[in-house]
Amino acid sequence: MKLIVGLGNIGPQYTGTRHNTGFMVVEEFAKQHNIQIITRKMDAKYGEGFIGSEKVMVVEPTTFMNESGRAVVAFQNYFDIDVDDIIIIHDDMDLPVGKIRIRATGSAGGHNGIKSIIASIGTRDFARIKVGIAHPQRQKVVDYVLGKFSKEQLPDFLSAQDHAVSALEDWVDGSAIPELENKFN
Repeated sequence: MKLIVGLGNIGPQYTGTRHNTGFMVVEEFAKQHNIQIITRKMDAKYGEGFIGSEKVMVVEPTTFMNESGRAVVAFQNYFDIDVDDIIIIHDDMDLPVGKIRIRATGSAGGHNGIKSIIASIGTRDFARIKVGIAHPQRQKVVDYVLGKFSKEQLPDFLSAQDHAVSALEDWVDGSAIPELENKFN
């Protein structure tokens, strides 16, 4: 079983914001694979389905970003999922809009959702897809990440979303993270 977790904040006021990039990517992935993210359990909304012979769970934590680890560890423990079968999708201000970066391990890099996951599952050695949202120029970071992509940024974000969905499909199909790094980074 593969656990795909998109990070974001719950509530209609956060829909479509840069900080909800993880939600947007997993929702597109789920849509393309007829997986409905509607069941609520263990501090998350989730949906499950099969891609080929692989069972896949697509999860959106329903906590705020800085408590995302609660849902990840709950799913990991309940379904006895190995850390190698978990991938996290989140926004990254250090990447330009339109770029993704796949990593097998790493620090939180200041991302509160990743900090929470590392603390909850007890390791930083889990796969992640970082989706670039760029750094704010003259805006406060909080206002920027909780804002929506500009008209100019949106096409680049949608391209990055497509690449992230393709990377998830390859990962579910069995591609190793180093292969995905070479292909998509």
